[in-house]
Amino acid sequence: MTYDTRDLLTVLKKELEFLEKGGYRNSARAPWRPQLVFQDSPACLNFDPTQQARPCSECILTQLVPGEMQRKKFPCRYIPLNERGETIDSFYRSGTQEELESELGRWIKATIESLEKQKAKSQVALEPIEIHVRATGRLAE
Repeated sequence: MTYDTRDLLTVLKKELEFLEKGGYRNSARAPWRPQLVFQDSPACLNFDPTQQARPCSECILTQLVPGEMQRKKFPCRYIPLNERGETIDSFYRSGTQEELESELGRWIKATIESLEKQKAKSQVALEPIEIHVRATGRLAE
């Protein structure tokens, strides 16, 4: 169950900006270790160490994780990034940082585009419908 009140589209746009600005390559937070995708970015509920830690199950990103993987310690690592089912976790195991960032960027852009299309469709559906009735000139008695 998600208790994260942030908007998914906003979170992903900020994540894309963070990624494109080299956020995973230039970190003052923990320069002695590789930066972890999502966990070491503002997208993470627990990014601010001055705040009380929250369980990953409350994160807005959890809705993007396949059901069986939502119980993992860090579910965001199991978001499928492409049609081959590659995840952040699979790139950690058998890919390079460059490959991961490239695939992550493509996935974020595609997901943002999809969410924006969904949002546009729902806004169109909510617009009031105007009905025009032509009067015939006769009044019912």
